[in-house]
Amino acid sequence: MVCVLLRAQPCRVCLVIALEWRAGSRRWNLLLDSLMFSGNKLWGGRFVGSTDPIMEKFNASIGYDRRLWDADIRGSKAYVKALQKAELVSKEEMELIIQGLDTIAAEWAAGAFEIKPSDEDIHTANERRLKELIGVASGKLHTGRSRNDQVVTDMRLWLRDAISTLKGDIMQLISTMVERAAVEIDVLFPGYTHMQRAQPIRWSHWILSYTVALSRDTERLEEIHKRVNVLPLGSGAIAGNPFSIDRELLRRELSFDDISINSMDATGQRDFVAEFLFWASLCLTHLSRMSEDLVLYSTKEFSFVSISDAYSTGSSLMPQKKNADSLELIRSKAGRVFGRCAGFLMTLKGLPSTYNKDLQEDKEAMFDCYDTVHAILQVATGVMSTLSINPKVMEGALSSDMLATDLAYYLVRKGVPFREAHSCSGKAVSLAESKNIPLNQLTMDDLHNTSPLFDSDVSAVWNYTNSVEQYNTPGGTSKSSVTAQVQQLREWLKAHKN
Repeated sequence: MVCVLLRAQPCRVCLVIALEWRAGSRRWNLLLDSLMFSGNKLWGGRFVGSTDPIMEKFNASIGYDRRLWDADIRGSKAYVKALQKAELVSKEEMELIIQGLDTIAAEWAAGAFEIKPSDEDIHTANERRLKELIGVASGKLHTGRSRNDQVVTDMRLWLRDAISTLKGDIMQLISTMVERAAVEIDVLFPGYTHMQRAQPIRWSHWILSYTVALSRDTERLEEIHKRVNVLPLGSGAIAGNPFSIDRELLRRELSFDDISINSMDATGQRDFVAEFLFWASLCLTHLSRMSEDLVLYSTKEFSFVSISDAYSTGSSLMPQKKNADSLELIRSKAGRVFGRCAGFLMTLKGLPSTYNKDLQEDKEAMFDCYDTVHAILQVATGVMSTLSINPKVMEGALSSDMLATDLAYYLVRKGVPFREAHSCSGKAVSLAESKNIPLNQLTMDDLHNTSPLFDSDVSAVWNYTNSVEQYNTPGGTSKSSVTAQVQQLREWLKAHKN
Protein backbone atom coordinates (compact mmCIF):
# COMPACT_ATOMS: atom_id res chain seq x y z
CA MET A 1 0.00 0.00 0.00
CA VAL A 2 1.41 3.39 -1.00
CA CYS A 3 0.49 4.99 2.31
CA VAL A 4 2.22 2.26 4.28
CA LEU A 5 5.31 2.27 2.06
CA LEU A 6 5.65 6.03 2.49
CA ARG A 7 4.98 5.70 6.25
CA ALA A 8 2.25 8.27 5.87
CA GLN A 9 -1.11 8.46 7.64
CA PRO A 10 -3.18 5.63 6.09
CA CYS A 11 -5.96 6.86 3.81
CA ARG A 12 -9.50 5.53 4.05
CA VAL A 13 -8.96 3.11 1.14
CA CYS A 14 -5.89 1.58 2.73
CA LEU A 15 -7.68 1.19 6.05
CA VAL A 16 -10.55 -0.62 4.31
CA ILE A 17 -8.10 -2.90 2.50
CA ALA A 18 -6.29 -3.70 5.72
CA LEU A 19 -9.49 -4.49 7.56
CA GLU A 20 -10.82 -6.62 4.73
CA TRP A 21 -7.54 -8.53 4.45
CA ARG A 22 -7.38 -9.09 8.20
CA ALA A 23 -10.97 -10.34 8.25
CA GLY A 24 -10.39 -12.69 5.34
CA SER A 25 -13.56 -11.25 3.78
CA ARG A 26 -14.90 -12.46 0.45
CA ARG A 27 -15.07 -8.79 -0.45
CA TRP A 28 -11.25 -8.75 -0.79
CA ASN A 29 -11.29 -9.80 -4.47
CA LEU A 30 -14.16 -7.44 -5.21
CA LEU A 31 -12.25 -4.59 -3.61
CA LEU A 32 -9.11 -5.29 -5.61
CA ASP A 33 -11.15 -5.44 -8.81
CA SER A 34 -12.82 -2.13 -8.06
CA LEU A 35 -9.44 -0.49 -7.47
CA MET A 36 -7.94 -2.05 -10.59
CA PHE A 37 -10.72 -0.91 -12.91
CA SER A 38 -11.82 2.36 -11.28
CA GLY A 39 -9.87 4.37 -13.84
CA ASN A 40 -11.91 2.89 -16.70
CA LYS A 41 -15.31 4.22 -15.64
CA LEU A 42 -17.10 6.37 -18.18
CA TRP A 43 -17.53 9.04 -15.53
CA GLY A 44 -14.30 8.51 -13.56
CA GLY A 45 -12.25 11.53 -14.64
CA ARG A 46 -13.21 13.93 -11.87
CA PHE A 47 -13.13 11.35 -9.06
CA VAL A 48 -10.19 10.60 -6.78
CA GLY A 49 -9.81 7.21 -5.18
CA SER A 50 -12.03 4.18 -5.50
CA THR A 51 -15.70 3.49 -4.93
CA ASP A 52 -16.68 1.45 -1.89
CA PRO A 53 -17.26 -2.18 -3.00
CA ILE A 54 -20.72 -2.17 -1.47
CA MET A 55 -21.55 0.97 -3.45
CA GLU A 56 -20.13 -0.69 -6.57
CA LYS A 57 -22.58 -3.54 -6.20
CA PHE A 58 -25.44 -1.28 -5.15
CA ASN A 59 -24.91 0.99 -8.15
CA ALA A 60 -24.40 -1.70 -10.78
CA SER A 61 -27.22 -2.75 -13.09
CA ILE A 62 -25.34 -5.21 -15.31
CA GLY A 63 -27.01 -8.11 -13.50
CA TYR A 64 -30.30 -7.34 -15.21
CA ASP A 65 -29.72 -4.74 -17.93
CA ARG A 66 -27.48 -7.22 -19.75
CA ARG A 67 -30.76 -8.20 -21.44
CA LEU A 68 -30.40 -4.99 -23.44
CA TRP A 69 -27.19 -6.16 -25.13
CA ASP A 70 -28.71 -6.53 -28.58
CA ALA A 71 -30.54 -3.20 -28.42
CA ASP A 72 -27.38 -1.49 -27.13
CA ILE A 73 -25.31 -2.79 -30.02
CA ARG A 74 -27.97 -1.89 -32.60
CA GLY A 75 -28.13 1.64 -31.21
CA SER A 76 -24.34 1.98 -31.23
CA LYS A 77 -24.05 0.78 -34.83
CA ALA A 78 -26.59 3.36 -35.92
CA TYR A 79 -24.89 6.08 -33.88
CA VAL A 80 -21.44 5.49 -35.35
CA LYS A 81 -22.95 5.88 -38.83
CA ALA A 82 -24.30 9.26 -37.77
CA LEU A 83 -20.87 10.16 -36.36
CA GLN A 84 -19.27 9.27 -39.67
CA LYS A 85 -21.76 11.39 -41.60
CA ALA A 86 -20.95 14.28 -39.24
CA GLU A 87 -17.23 13.66 -40.00
CA LEU A 88 -16.46 12.93 -36.36
CA VAL A 89 -15.08 9.50 -37.24
CA SER A 90 -13.51 8.37 -40.51
CA LYS A 91 -15.07 5.73 -42.70
CA GLU A 92 -12.32 3.32 -41.69
CA GLU A 93 -12.95 3.99 -38.00
CA MET A 94 -16.68 3.49 -38.51
CA GLU A 95 -16.13 0.15 -40.22
CA LEU A 96 -13.71 -0.90 -37.48
CA ILE A 97 -16.22 0.01 -34.77
CA ILE A 98 -19.07 -1.80 -36.54
CA GLN A 99 -16.87 -4.87 -37.01
CA GLY A 100 -16.03 -4.82 -33.30
CA LEU A 101 -19.70 -4.44 -32.35
CA ASP A 102 -20.59 -7.40 -34.57
CA THR A 103 -17.97 -9.47 -32.76
CA ILE A 104 -19.43 -8.44 -29.39
CA ALA A 105 -22.93 -9.34 -30.59
CA ALA A 106 -21.71 -12.78 -31.63
CA GLU A 107 -20.15 -13.28 -28.19
CA TRP A 108 -23.40 -12.34 -26.45
CA ALA A 109 -25.43 -14.59 -28.74
CA ALA A 110 -23.13 -17.53 -28.08
CA GLY A 111 -23.12 -16.93 -24.33
CA ALA A 112 -19.39 -16.29 -24.48
CA PHE A 113 -19.31 -12.64 -23.44
CA GLU A 114 -17.31 -12.27 -20.23
CA ILE A 115 -18.66 -9.73 -17.77
CA LYS A 116 -15.93 -8.14 -15.65
CA PRO A 117 -16.17 -6.46 -12.24
CA SER A 118 -15.66 -3.05 -13.83
CA ASP A 119 -18.75 -3.49 -16.01
CA GLU A 120 -21.19 -1.20 -14.26
CA ASP A 121 -23.93 -1.64 -16.85
CA ILE A 122 -24.49 -3.00 -20.34
CA HIS A 123 -23.15 0.19 -21.94
CA THR A 124 -19.91 0.04 -19.94
CA ALA A 125 -19.53 -3.66 -20.69
CA ASN A 126 -19.92 -3.29 -24.44
CA GLU A 127 -17.67 -0.23 -24.64
CA ARG A 128 -15.00 -1.91 -22.51
CA ARG A 129 -15.04 -4.97 -24.75
CA LEU A 130 -14.96 -2.80 -27.88
CA LYS A 131 -11.79 -1.12 -26.61
CA GLU A 132 -10.22 -4.53 -26.02
CA LEU A 133 -11.04 -5.53 -29.59
CA ILE A 134 -10.20 -2.40 -31.61
CA GLY A 135 -8.27 -0.11 -29.31
CA VAL A 136 -8.31 3.70 -29.30
CA ALA A 137 -10.96 4.13 -32.00
CA SER A 138 -13.58 2.79 -29.58
CA GLY A 139 -13.29 5.97 -27.55
CA LYS A 140 -14.92 7.99 -30.32
CA LEU A 141 -18.19 6.04 -30.22
CA HIS A 142 -19.55 7.94 -27.25
CA THR A 143 -18.96 11.38 -28.80
CA GLY A 144 -21.96 13.57 -28.05
CA ARG A 145 -23.87 10.63 -26.63
CA SER A 146 -24.86 10.23 -22.99
CA ARG A 147 -25.88 7.11 -21.18
CA ASN A 148 -29.09 9.07 -20.55
CA ASP A 149 -30.17 8.98 -24.19
CA GLN A 150 -28.40 5.67 -24.81
CA VAL A 151 -30.27 3.69 -22.17
CA VAL A 152 -33.70 5.05 -23.02
CA THR A 153 -33.04 4.20 -26.67
CA ASP A 154 -32.05 0.67 -25.69
CA MET A 155 -35.19 0.32 -23.59
CA ARG A 156 -37.47 1.54 -26.37
CA LEU A 157 -35.86 -0.86 -28.84
CA TRP A 158 -36.19 -3.76 -26.40
CA LEU A 159 -39.76 -2.97 -25.39
CA ARG A 160 -40.79 -2.53 -29.02
CA ASP A 161 -39.70 -6.13 -29.69
CA ALA A 162 -41.28 -7.34 -26.45
CA ILE A 163 -44.61 -5.77 -27.37
CA SER A 164 -44.56 -7.63 -30.69
CA THR A 165 -44.04 -10.90 -28.82
CA LEU A 166 -46.83 -10.18 -26.36
CA LYS A 167 -49.18 -9.23 -29.16
CA GLY A 168 -48.54 -12.63 -30.76
CA ASP A 169 -49.24 -14.31 -27.41
CA ILE A 170 -52.50 -12.51 -26.77
CA MET A 171 -53.72 -12.96 -30.34
CA GLN A 172 -53.16 -16.71 -30.00
CA LEU A 173 -55.19 -16.77 -26.79
CA ILE A 174 -58.01 -14.77 -28.40
CA SER A 175 -58.07 -17.09 -31.42
CA THR A 176 -58.23 -20.14 -29.15
CA MET A 177 -61.13 -18.70 -27.19
CA VAL A 178 -63.07 -17.60 -30.29
CA GLU A 179 -62.85 -21.03 -31.90
CA ARG A 180 -63.84 -22.74 -28.66
CA ALA A 181 -66.86 -20.46 -28.42
CA ALA A 182 -67.85 -21.39 -31.98
CA VAL A 183 -67.68 -25.13 -31.27
CA GLU A 184 -69.55 -25.07 -27.92
CA ILE A 185 -72.20 -22.52 -28.84
CA ASP A 186 -75.17 -24.76 -27.98
CA VAL A 187 -74.18 -25.28 -24.33
CA LEU A 188 -76.28 -23.37 -21.79
CA PHE A 189 -75.32 -22.69 -18.17
CA PRO A 190 -76.07 -20.23 -15.36
CA GLY A 191 -74.86 -16.67 -15.65
CA TYR A 192 -74.00 -15.00 -12.33
CA THR A 193 -74.14 -11.53 -10.84
CA HIS A 194 -72.99 -10.94 -7.25
CA MET A 195 -71.99 -14.65 -7.45
CA GLN A 196 -75.71 -15.50 -7.36
CA ARG A 197 -77.52 -17.28 -10.16
CA ALA A 198 -78.87 -14.60 -12.47
CA GLN A 199 -80.05 -15.67 -15.93
CA PRO A 200 -79.42 -18.55 -18.35
CA ILE A 201 -76.71 -17.77 -20.89
CA ARG A 202 -74.62 -19.61 -23.43
CA TRP A 203 -71.26 -20.95 -22.27
CA SER A 204 -69.84 -19.34 -25.42
CA HIS A 205 -71.22 -16.00 -24.30
CA TRP A 206 -69.12 -16.29 -21.14
CA ILE A 207 -66.00 -17.17 -23.16
CA LEU A 208 -66.49 -14.24 -25.48
CA SER A 209 -67.01 -11.80 -22.61
CA TYR A 210 -63.34 -12.25 -21.70
CA THR A 211 -62.29 -12.49 -25.34
CA VAL A 212 -63.67 -9.02 -26.03
CA ALA A 213 -61.81 -7.64 -23.00
CA LEU A 214 -58.59 -9.18 -24.32
CA SER A 215 -59.22 -7.65 -27.74
CA ARG A 216 -59.27 -4.22 -26.08
CA ASP A 217 -56.02 -5.12 -24.31
CA THR A 218 -54.53 -5.90 -27.72
CA GLU A 219 -55.63 -2.56 -29.13
CA ARG A 220 -54.17 -0.75 -26.12
CA LEU A 221 -50.90 -2.62 -26.66
CA GLU A 222 -50.84 -1.43 -30.28
CA GLU A 223 -51.37 2.13 -29.08
CA ILE A 224 -48.50 1.81 -26.60
CA HIS A 225 -46.27 0.51 -29.40
CA LYS A 226 -46.81 3.81 -31.26
CA ARG A 227 -45.67 5.83 -28.26
CA VAL A 228 -42.73 3.51 -27.54
CA ASN A 229 -41.51 3.79 -31.13
CA VAL A 230 -40.15 7.34 -30.77
CA LEU A 231 -36.38 7.91 -31.09
CA PRO A 232 -34.64 9.63 -28.12
CA LEU A 233 -31.06 9.07 -29.37
CA GLY A 234 -29.35 12.37 -30.11
CA SER A 235 -30.75 14.07 -27.00
CA GLY A 236 -27.49 13.83 -25.06
CA ALA A 237 -27.71 14.06 -21.30
CA ILE A 238 -30.12 16.98 -21.12
CA ALA A 239 -29.40 19.73 -23.65
CA GLY A 240 -29.22 17.85 -26.96
CA ASN A 241 -26.36 17.04 -29.33
CA PRO A 242 -23.84 19.74 -30.35
CA PHE A 243 -22.32 17.91 -33.34
CA SER A 244 -25.12 18.20 -35.92
CA ILE A 245 -25.89 14.50 -35.60
CA ASP A 246 -28.47 13.49 -38.21
CA ARG A 247 -31.32 12.23 -36.07
CA GLU A 248 -33.37 11.41 -39.16
CA LEU A 249 -30.60 9.01 -40.17
CA LEU A 250 -30.75 7.46 -36.71
CA ARG A 251 -34.53 7.16 -36.96
CA ARG A 252 -34.31 5.31 -40.28
CA GLU A 253 -31.48 3.05 -39.16
CA LEU A 254 -33.38 1.97 -36.05
CA SER A 255 -36.84 1.91 -37.67
CA PHE A 256 -38.46 4.40 -35.32
CA ASP A 257 -41.65 6.15 -36.43
CA ASP A 258 -40.83 9.57 -34.95
CA ILE A 259 -38.10 11.61 -33.28
CA SER A 260 -38.45 12.97 -29.75
CA ILE A 261 -39.29 16.68 -29.62
CA ASN A 262 -37.55 17.80 -26.42
CA SER A 263 -34.22 16.47 -25.14
CA MET A 264 -35.08 16.94 -21.44
CA ASP A 265 -38.33 15.04 -21.86
CA ALA A 266 -36.66 12.35 -23.97
CA THR A 267 -34.06 11.43 -21.36
CA GLY A 268 -35.97 12.09 -18.14
CA GLN A 269 -39.43 10.67 -18.75
CA ARG A 270 -40.48 7.04 -18.49
CA ASP A 271 -44.12 7.40 -19.51
CA PHE A 272 -43.76 4.53 -21.95
CA VAL A 273 -42.60 2.19 -19.18
CA ALA A 274 -45.36 3.29 -16.80
CA GLU A 275 -47.93 2.86 -19.56
CA PHE A 276 -46.64 -0.64 -20.30
CA LEU A 277 -46.80 -1.57 -16.62
CA PHE A 278 -50.37 -0.30 -16.40
CA TRP A 279 -51.27 -2.20 -19.57
CA ALA A 280 -49.87 -5.37 -18.04
CA SER A 281 -51.86 -4.73 -14.86
CA LEU A 282 -55.13 -4.25 -16.73
CA CYS A 283 -54.59 -7.25 -19.00
CA LEU A 284 -53.88 -9.45 -15.99
CA THR A 285 -56.94 -8.05 -14.23
CA HIS A 286 -59.02 -9.63 -16.99
CA LEU A 287 -57.08 -12.89 -16.93
CA SER A 288 -57.18 -13.05 -13.14
CA ARG A 289 -60.97 -12.63 -13.12
CA MET A 290 -61.33 -15.29 -15.81
CA SER A 291 -59.11 -17.58 -13.77
CA GLU A 292 -61.23 -17.01 -10.67
CA ASP A 293 -64.37 -18.02 -12.59
CA LEU A 294 -62.68 -21.18 -13.87
CA VAL A 295 -61.35 -22.08 -10.42
CA LEU A 296 -64.93 -21.92 -9.11
CA TYR A 297 -66.39 -23.74 -12.10
CA SER A 298 -63.83 -26.56 -11.66
CA THR A 299 -64.75 -27.28 -8.01
CA LYS A 300 -66.86 -30.33 -7.14
CA GLU A 301 -69.61 -27.96 -6.04
CA PHE A 302 -69.89 -26.61 -9.59
CA SER A 303 -68.27 -29.32 -11.75
CA PHE A 304 -68.89 -27.25 -14.88
CA VAL A 305 -65.34 -27.68 -16.20
CA SER A 306 -62.33 -29.88 -15.66
CA ILE A 307 -58.83 -28.44 -15.97
CA SER A 308 -56.41 -30.60 -17.91
CA ASP A 309 -53.86 -32.56 -15.90
CA ALA A 310 -51.20 -30.68 -17.88
CA TYR A 311 -52.22 -27.49 -16.06
CA SER A 312 -53.04 -28.96 -12.64
CA THR A 313 -51.08 -30.25 -9.67
CA GLY A 314 -51.81 -32.52 -6.72
CA SER A 315 -51.50 -32.47 -2.97
CA SER A 316 -48.51 -33.82 -1.04
CA LEU A 317 -50.91 -35.16 1.59
CA MET A 318 -54.32 -35.77 -0.01
CA PRO A 319 -54.12 -38.17 -2.97
CA GLN A 320 -57.56 -37.26 -4.34
CA LYS A 321 -56.74 -33.59 -4.86
CA LYS A 322 -56.46 -32.00 -8.29
CA ASN A 323 -55.63 -28.34 -7.89
CA ALA A 324 -56.01 -25.72 -10.60
CA ASP A 325 -52.62 -24.24 -9.74
CA SER A 326 -52.16 -22.76 -13.21
CA LEU A 327 -55.18 -20.53 -12.63
CA GLU A 328 -54.25 -19.75 -9.04
CA LEU A 329 -50.79 -18.66 -10.16
CA ILE A 330 -52.32 -16.39 -12.81
CA ARG A 331 -54.35 -14.76 -10.03
CA SER A 332 -51.33 -14.35 -7.78
CA LYS A 333 -48.92 -13.13 -10.44
CA ALA A 334 -51.43 -10.46 -11.39
CA GLY A 335 -50.82 -9.02 -7.93
CA ARG A 336 -47.09 -9.13 -8.56
CA VAL A 337 -47.49 -7.01 -11.68
CA PHE A 338 -49.82 -4.57 -9.90
CA GLY A 339 -47.08 -4.10 -7.30
CA ARG A 340 -44.47 -3.36 -9.94
CA CYS A 341 -46.75 -0.76 -11.52
CA ALA A 342 -47.63 0.95 -8.25
CA GLY A 343 -44.02 0.88 -7.04
CA PHE A 344 -42.64 2.44 -10.21
CA LEU A 345 -45.27 5.18 -10.20
CA MET A 346 -44.25 5.99 -6.62
CA THR A 347 -40.64 6.23 -7.80
CA LEU A 348 -41.58 8.62 -10.61
CA LYS A 349 -43.91 10.95 -8.76
CA GLY A 350 -41.28 12.63 -6.57
CA LEU A 351 -38.47 13.09 -9.10
CA PRO A 352 -37.17 16.47 -10.25
CA SER A 353 -36.83 17.02 -13.98
CA THR A 354 -34.54 15.11 -16.35
CA TYR A 355 -32.55 12.00 -15.49
CA ASN A 356 -32.11 10.77 -11.91
CA LYS A 357 -30.59 7.45 -10.85
CA ASP A 358 -33.98 6.48 -9.42
CA LEU A 359 -34.91 5.68 -13.01
CA GLN A 360 -32.64 2.65 -12.85
CA GLU A 361 -35.67 0.97 -11.27
CA ASP A 362 -37.44 1.08 -14.63
CA LYS A 363 -35.67 -1.91 -16.19
CA GLU A 364 -36.33 -4.51 -13.51
CA ALA A 365 -40.01 -3.55 -13.44
CA MET A 366 -40.25 -3.67 -17.23
CA PHE A 367 -38.42 -6.99 -17.56
CA ASP A 368 -40.34 -8.64 -14.73
CA CYS A 369 -43.74 -7.57 -16.04
CA TYR A 370 -42.88 -8.72 -19.53
CA ASP A 371 -41.67 -12.12 -18.31
CA THR A 372 -44.76 -12.55 -16.14
CA VAL A 373 -47.30 -11.58 -18.80
CA HIS A 374 -45.50 -13.59 -21.48
CA ALA A 375 -45.70 -16.72 -19.32
CA ILE A 376 -49.31 -16.11 -18.23
CA LEU A 377 -50.60 -15.63 -21.77
CA GLN A 378 -49.03 -18.92 -22.84
CA VAL A 379 -50.40 -20.79 -19.82
CA ALA A 380 -53.87 -19.26 -20.27
CA THR A 381 -53.87 -20.39 -23.91
CA GLY A 382 -52.94 -23.89 -22.79
CA VAL A 383 -55.69 -23.97 -20.19
CA MET A 384 -58.37 -22.68 -22.56
CA SER A 385 -57.38 -25.08 -25.34
CA THR A 386 -57.35 -28.20 -23.14
CA LEU A 387 -60.06 -27.81 -20.48
CA SER A 388 -63.12 -30.04 -20.81
CA ILE A 389 -66.68 -29.00 -20.04
CA ASN A 390 -69.63 -30.93 -18.56
CA PRO A 391 -72.67 -29.75 -20.57
CA LYS A 392 -75.19 -31.88 -18.66
CA VAL A 393 -73.99 -30.52 -15.32
CA MET A 394 -74.01 -26.98 -16.68
CA GLU A 395 -77.56 -27.23 -17.97
CA GLY A 396 -78.61 -29.17 -14.88
CA ALA A 397 -77.56 -26.19 -12.76
CA LEU A 398 -80.22 -24.03 -14.41
CA SER A 399 -83.26 -23.42 -12.19
CA SER A 400 -86.67 -21.92 -12.85
CA ASP A 401 -86.09 -19.02 -10.45
CA MET A 402 -83.53 -17.77 -13.00
CA LEU A 403 -86.53 -17.15 -15.28
CA ALA A 404 -88.17 -14.64 -12.94
CA THR A 405 -87.14 -11.82 -15.26
CA ASP A 406 -88.74 -13.70 -18.16
CA LEU A 407 -91.93 -13.92 -16.09
CA ALA A 408 -91.89 -10.14 -15.77
CA TYR A 409 -91.25 -9.79 -19.50
CA TYR A 410 -94.30 -11.99 -20.13
CA LEU A 411 -96.42 -9.35 -18.43
CA VAL A 412 -94.61 -6.51 -20.20
CA ARG A 413 -95.60 -8.08 -23.51
CA LYS A 414 -99.22 -7.89 -22.31
CA GLY A 415 -98.90 -4.13 -21.74
CA VAL A 416 -97.92 -4.04 -18.06
CA PRO A 417 -95.32 -1.36 -17.16
CA PHE A 418 -92.01 -3.02 -16.31
CA ARG A 419 -91.87 -1.78 -12.70
CA GLU A 420 -95.30 -3.27 -12.03
CA ALA A 421 -94.40 -6.46 -13.90
CA HIS A 422 -91.18 -6.72 -11.85
CA SER A 423 -93.22 -6.44 -8.64
CA CYS A 424 -95.67 -9.13 -9.76
CA SER A 425 -92.83 -11.51 -10.64
CA GLY A 426 -91.17 -10.81 -7.29
CA LYS A 427 -94.39 -11.74 -5.49
CA ALA A 428 -94.49 -14.99 -7.45
CA VAL A 429 -90.90 -15.76 -6.40
CA SER A 430 -91.76 -15.05 -2.77
CA LEU A 431 -94.83 -17.28 -2.98
CA ALA A 432 -92.79 -20.16 -4.43
CA GLU A 433 -90.21 -19.79 -1.68
CA SER A 434 -92.92 -19.79 1.00
CA LYS A 435 -94.31 -23.01 -0.48
CA ASN A 436 -90.81 -24.44 -0.86
CA ILE A 437 -91.41 -25.29 -4.51
CA PRO A 438 -89.68 -24.26 -7.76
CA LEU A 439 -91.07 -21.15 -9.42
CA ASN A 440 -92.33 -23.11 -12.43
CA GLN A 441 -94.51 -25.30 -10.20
CA LEU A 442 -96.79 -22.48 -9.10
CA THR A 443 -100.38 -23.12 -10.13
CA MET A 444 -102.40 -20.78 -12.31
CA ASP A 445 -104.31 -19.74 -9.21
CA ASP A 446 -101.01 -18.86 -7.54
CA LEU A 447 -99.95 -16.76 -10.52
CA HIS A 448 -103.37 -15.08 -10.72
CA ASN A 449 -102.86 -13.94 -7.15
CA THR A 450 -99.93 -11.88 -8.42
CA SER A 451 -101.52 -10.74 -11.72
CA PRO A 452 -104.78 -11.63 -13.50
CA LEU A 453 -102.99 -11.36 -16.86
CA PHE A 454 -101.20 -14.68 -16.46
CA ASP A 455 -102.67 -17.30 -18.78
CA SER A 456 -101.95 -20.85 -19.92
CA ASP A 457 -99.38 -19.62 -22.45
CA VAL A 458 -97.14 -18.72 -19.49
CA SER A 459 -95.86 -22.30 -19.73
CA ALA A 460 -93.61 -21.18 -22.61
CA VAL A 461 -91.67 -19.07 -20.12
CA TRP A 462 -90.27 -22.18 -18.42
CA ASN A 463 -87.96 -23.07 -21.30
CA TYR A 464 -84.27 -22.20 -21.00
CA THR A 465 -83.59 -22.26 -24.73
CA ASN A 466 -86.51 -19.90 -25.32
CA SER A 467 -85.09 -17.66 -22.61
CA VAL A 468 -81.66 -17.25 -24.17
CA GLU A 469 -83.06 -16.97 -27.69
CA GLN A 470 -85.08 -13.87 -26.85
CA TYR A 471 -81.82 -11.94 -26.32
CA ASN A 472 -81.16 -11.64 -30.04
CA THR A 473 -80.08 -8.02 -30.27
CA PRO A 474 -76.37 -7.41 -31.07
CA GLY A 475 -74.26 -8.42 -28.08
CA GLY A 476 -76.93 -10.72 -26.63
CA THR A 477 -76.74 -14.39 -25.68
CA SER A 478 -79.01 -15.84 -28.39
CA LYS A 479 -77.40 -18.21 -30.87
CA SER A 480 -77.60 -15.67 -33.68
CA SER A 481 -76.06 -12.95 -31.51
CA VAL A 482 -73.23 -15.14 -30.26
CA THR A 483 -72.57 -16.37 -33.81
CA ALA A 484 -72.30 -12.73 -34.89
CA GLN A 485 -69.83 -12.06 -32.07
CA VAL A 486 -67.70 -15.01 -33.19
CA GLN A 487 -67.68 -13.75 -36.76
CA GLN A 488 -66.89 -10.20 -35.68
CA LEU A 489 -63.95 -11.39 -33.59
CA ARG A 490 -62.66 -13.56 -36.42
CA GLU A 491 -62.66 -10.48 -38.65
CA TRP A 492 -61.01 -8.50 -35.87
CA LEU A 493 -58.24 -11.11 -35.67
CA LYS A 494 -57.59 -10.82 -39.40
CA ALA A 495 -57.51 -7.03 -39.22
CA HIS A 496 -55.05 -6.99 -36.30
CA LYS A 497 -52.85 -9.88 -37.38
CA ASN A 498 -50.21 -7.52 -38.73
